[in-house]
Amino acid sequence: MIHHPSTVHWDTTLKQIFDEIDDYLEHTYGDLYHLRPNRPARGETSNKEHDGLFNVGSSFSAGFGSSLGRGFVVSVHLSTLQPVESAVYHQIMEVVIRLLREKLPERFPGRELKVDWDGDNLKIHGDLTLGEL
Repeated sequence: MIHHPSTVHWDTTLKQIFDEIDDYLEHTYGDLYHLRPNRPARGETSNKEHDGLFNVGSSFSAGFGSSLGRGFVVSVHLSTLQPVESAVYHQIMEVVIRLLREKLPERFPGRELKVDWDGDNLKIHGDLTLGEL
């Protein structure tokens, strides 16, 4: 499969942003909950998605039925069997929103990218064109 360089750049840059957010969350909240028994500790794998308490990522949504249209739905998973208090989860999500709003303009200058709630989902939306990245 051949990937367009602009798509590779977008995906790589977004992954770097999510990894930085993961690092922040691990540093700030990583000791609040016990890891699932089958989850490696932070730093034990080569991919932050596979270790530690947090996994921050996104998936593309075509936006059908959404008032915001197409975009990337952001997911923040905590790998614990303990119940996560609603107030703590909302605080974590507010941190994710703040960090995304800071980092997206730095990494994608000149683009109008927004981070908003779309129902129960957090979404990156706006100028998603793959022109000059």
